[in-house]
Amino acid sequence: MRTEDQMDQLEQLKKITTVVADTGDIDAIRAFQPVDATTNPSLLLKASQDEKYAPLLDKARQYALTQGGSDRDQLANMSDYLATLIGREILEIIPGRISTEVDARLSFDTQATIDKAQRLIELYQQQGVDPSRVLIKIASTWEGIEAARQLEKAGIQCNLTLLFGFSQAQACADAGAFLISPFVGRILDWHKARQPDANFSGDNDPGVQSVSRIYRYYKTHGYDTIVMGASFRNIGEIQALAGCDRLTIAPALLQELASLKQPLERKLSPENSGSTDSKEALAESSFRWALNGDAMATEKLAEGIRNFAKDQETLERLLAG
Repeated sequence: MRTEDQMDQLEQLKKITTVVADTGDIDAIRAFQPVDATTNPSLLLKASQDEKYAPLLDKARQYALTQGGSDRDQLANMSDYLATLIGREILEIIPGRISTEVDARLSFDTQATIDKAQRLIELYQQQGVDPSRVLIKIASTWEGIEAARQLEKAGIQCNLTLLFGFSQAQACADAGAFLISPFVGRILDWHKARQPDANFSGDNDPGVQSVSRIYRYYKTHGYDTIVMGASFRNIGEIQALAGCDRLTIAPALLQELASLKQPLERKLSPENSGSTDSKEALAESSFRWALNGDAMATEKLAEGIRNFAKDQETLERLLAG
């Protein structure tokens, strides 16, 4: 039995936080052995440009041809099928769940988001994957959160992504979302662009502060929604959130943690939550007003949706070719 002082920081982190691989690269997932994995249009696009995924692209194209329909229908079927093909491959390696994202272009349409989520689950089931091993990723717009509320009631569990503001976290918890993915690094990016000379290391990182606040709020008020920090820029952010329910980490940062032998201090725990934020269920008008008042969250949410939509369109062009 290895003692903690013999463990690298990735091993230590896995003892207090569920580590999730933020990649569609099957080789990286196999190497780092996370419990769960998560993908998005950007990661799927990157994977699809790798020659070893060519057979999956061909399979997705063939599937779409058998389904028929308009060019738009076939592109949607190709994209959805490819996402579930890669998801299934990943599930053969990991013991936990795969997060698969709804088309970002549906972020402001509750019913279309529900329909797409049900379609992804159906495709997974056709491939023999139990729905309990899938999380549907949805942008944390008001419409997306409302879709998650209905999906959770129907037994389809959700990962609410592109989360930057506290109001989004409040609404997700109230909706009964299974999991949220607050984007640590993108919050830092926004602040660094405006204060390039500020010290944002460690606990001074605004992304770390945001996730810590959400974590304490959830634990203090008894919410079951899982907090999974995402989008890290450096291992200092990960170290500052050690003990968070889950952290989804890119392969390069997993490797960096695995190379460090120093002790890793636990920073977050349910026993020491102590939130000063009162419990509040936001109506739509209150949610939109609070989000509007948070320039960072408003801008990063919009930017994230635009970029995921752009990568989705690029992926579709690749599949069409």
